[in-house]
Amino acid sequence: MSELTRDEDRYVIGVDYGTLSGRAVVVRVSDGAELGSGVLDYPHAVMDTTLASTGAKLPPEWALQVPSDYVDVLKIAVPAALKDAGIDPSHVIGIGTDFTACTVLPVLADGTPLNELAEFADRPHAYVKLWKHHAAQGQATRINEIAAERGEGWLPRYGGFISSEWEFAKGLQLLEEDKEIYDRMDHWVEAADWIVWQLSGVYLRNACTAGYKGILQDGQYPSEEFLAALNPEFANFAVDKVAHEIGQLGSSAGTLTAEAAAWTGLPEGIAVAVGNVDAHVTAPAARATQPGQMVAIMGTSTCHVMNSDILREVPGMCGVVDGGIVSGLYGYEAGQSGVGDIFAWYVNNQVPGRYFEDAENAGRSIHEHLTELGRDQPIGAHGLVALDWHGGNRSVLVDAELSGTLLGATLATRAEEVYRALFESTAYGTRKIVETFDAAGVPVTEFIAAGGLIKNPVLMQIYSDVLRMPVSILTSAQGPALGSAMHAAVAAGAFETIQDAADAMGKCDTAVYAPNPDAADAYDALYAEYNLLHDYFGRGANDVMHRLKTIRREALS
Repeated sequence: MSELTRDEDRYVIGVDYGTLSGRAVVVRVSDGAELGSGVLDYPHAVMDTTLASTGAKLPPEWALQVPSDYVDVLKIAVPAALKDAGIDPSHVIGIGTDFTACTVLPVLADGTPLNELAEFADRPHAYVKLWKHHAAQGQATRINEIAAERGEGWLPRYGGFISSEWEFAKGLQLLEEDKEIYDRMDHWVEAADWIVWQLSGVYLRNACTAGYKGILQDGQYPSEEFLAALNPEFANFAVDKVAHEIGQLGSSAGTLTAEAAAWTGLPEGIAVAVGNVDAHVTAPAARATQPGQMVAIMGTSTCHVMNSDILREVPGMCGVVDGGIVSGLYGYEAGQSGVGDIFAWYVNNQVPGRYFEDAENAGRSIHEHLTELGRDQPIGAHGLVALDWHGGNRSVLVDAELSGTLLGATLATRAEEVYRALFESTAYGTRKIVETFDAAGVPVTEFIAAGGLIKNPVLMQIYSDVLRMPVSILTSAQGPALGSAMHAAVAAGAFETIQDAADAMGKCDTAVYAPNPDAADAYDALYAEYNLLHDYFGRGANDVMHRLKTIRREALS
């Protein structure tokens, strides 16, 4: 790598591993300008119905991926971004990555994924379990029940519930459903750490996923006694399969290997930042490094992250971790399991063909068309209220067994009305999260939206009206990738802290949307109905959603 002075242009690469694709962005260190990008749709996408290698049918609630797709992003998207930017690669000083979480895979001691061993290629448990793999709900329920019975001190740090999406529930499912794979694996690795391993040759567990998804609190994992109470053969899971050296956010995990340099077209020896989570890296990208600034990263799902100088137990939060987002503050996380996924499900499965024809004739996408058709309808005129649980509930109920509900449909209900009701339902779910934080003594003072869904101004105005708060907007089209690039700049020594990088490189327009008082009043009435349904179906008054999930599993078994 050539020696650069501080006056010369220097660049960093951010790579964002999403649910369906990996995106690479070239960012200028001095001002955060995004100069080029590249993307690769994962060749194997998400395996949620069949296993690609054999065509075998997968059970309900499964979601798997193929780890080689992640390496392909380095080989294809990163060189494409460099070409698009038209820069001299020798001026790149670092690379940073982020991942959806908890996305986890079993590997050998050298990092080889078990699905790449010929004898395990046909075994579903040998593959990556994506964040939205919810088939470990039974194990998660046991973790929560036994932890509550034993009074485990770490449980309140997660709002009283461990999710089926996280490391320990998925690991226990692996043990109980395919012990041969469990015994063979040396490490149960977050994909965020695995990809850094591929880049640098160094395996470090990043502090973010270890704290939020791996139940690492105050330097300790759950005890062997607790794990044995779940299953005697699970007693050493933390020690044998999970525990490893922790890398702090913004630190360098190592340097780019010769092999990874050949994949990417980047200089060997540049800094490789410690791994991170897509939502958490986005907060600095939005300049949200101060207490009270909640960032909602809105895509297929939504993750809500916020810093605070207060440590509180917030019911149903995904976790609070000291330094989980930025050093010196407590990082809080909550989320919704389905947002964009719900809109896509509805469009792909419920909207009549004539709407697609009309959208094409109008020169709009189907999502734009449905939005426009419902834009000017008076609030509440559709007579609908929906629960946003098509992917389960992540916060504040933490229950993947819950399911979506639409109430008020009649023979006169039109497709665009249901579509708008689904928009509103996700806004109600976010308001529930914000109110829960406020009530717990962790006030939300600013709401910042990021992710692909911010492109829809109608949706953003609905959120502002429902929340009764202004909505600021992360102006980068690639927020997580920008955040990862900023962490790479810190790891490479261009900035001392991520707060410094945020000041120089972050992108946010303040209060782009403001609440309309009349609309907010109308939404208060609808939100009250949402709240009644939320507690009726979600807090045990009527357990029908759980029963239906059981009936479905039995019918498909």
